[in-house]
Amino acid sequence: VQLQASGGGSVQAGGSLRLSCAASGRTFSNYAMGWFRQAPGKEREFVAGISWSAGITRYADSVKGRFTISRDNAKNTMYLHMNSLKPGDTARYYCAGTPSIGIVTTPTDFASWGQGTQVTVSS
Repeated sequence: VQLQASGGGSVQAGGSLRLSCAASGRTFSNYAMGWFRQAPGKEREFVAGISWSAGITRYADSVKGRFTISRDNAKNTMYLHMNSLKPGDTARYYCAGTPSIGIVTTPTDFASWGQGTQVTVSS
């Protein structure tokens, strides 16, 4: 599966963005998917994950209640709805996927990565 993230941009604190991750290939529905982010000088960190059926989701504590992960297997697309954005959310956001029936949260466990999309939140 090849992944391409889009939807990033510059917003003010309190604003919202929706990121999309488009997947090519016919096995997307068999993939656990996730969003990660990396700010300059920091390690890549887990943001949110979703199981192949969308029945299980998981969030980092820092985004819980503000971000929502979802997927549309018919469209081979995953989303990240980000509300109440803070300057601390500024980072490059990456989508990732791997064949799995459960939730995957460790970067090294993901087989496929998108190129990332930049999110900048100003105060």
